[in-house]
Amino acid sequence: MEQPELKEQQHALDRITETCLLAGKIMMQNGGETYRVEDTMMRIAAAFGKPDSHSFVTPTGILFAIDGAAPVTRLIRISERSTDLHKVTLVNDISRQIGRGELSPNEACQLLRKVEAEQPEYRSWLQIAAAALASGCFLLMFQGTLADFLPALVAGGCGFAAMLLFHRVVPVKLFAEFLASVVVGTLSYLFVQTGLGQELDRIIIGSVMPLVPGLLLTNAVRDLIAGHLVSGLSKGAEAFLTAFAIGTGIAFVLSVY
Repeated sequence: MEQPELKEQQHALDRITETCLLAGKIMMQNGGETYRVEDTMMRIAAAFGKPDSHSFVTPTGILFAIDGAAPVTRLIRISERSTDLHKVTLVNDISRQIGRGELSPNEACQLLRKVEAEQPEYRSWLQIAAAALASGCFLLMFQGTLADFLPALVAGGCGFAAMLLFHRVVPVKLFAEFLASVVVGTLSYLFVQTGLGQELDRIIIGSVMPLVPGLLLTNAVRDLIAGHLVSGLSKGAEAFLTAFAIGTGIAFVLSVY
């Protein structure tokens, strides 16, 4: 009689661990802060009757453990990261339902798998259009002239589209951002040379703003403030490399022309 009960307890513990790891993975892959990911995982475990849990989250992996008579420790890798705060919000909603006792581990795991498989809320064409419009607005914010609004809009939209395209062809984000900034710099220079644009520097500044890792840099600072030094420094380094790739691409274009 004891053996089936032990197996059932182990299965329940495995399902709780799987649910916590899946929630943390989705949040980390879609722009969640490290301290929020750790807190969510431990709250879910506590809601399922396992208050003695520990989590260690970095941008590239999650280590989660539950103490007890049959302790469980699991590690999961984070290979891809993007920004989709809608999925982070959905995971938070599921976590709150678990905290209110409305979901079992199996039900929560099924809901989380649906969130993980969900397609991005905003299609690529809509992201490109938003990036283009933002580029023109950033130009005006940096005191550019209205005559440069259209060149910045086109250059910013094409640069963001190039980043999405190159990232699909070559899964190296740094390389995709470098090539996207080259596209932005080239188009901006051509606009000025043909007389369609006036101020090259302001067109470039407005056009590269959609490529700037603002959320990543913000999360790095928040993680450092919260005491997560490893995650904060690694995210800060990633943001620095992204900024370096953008600056290198623009400098390459200016040096060539």
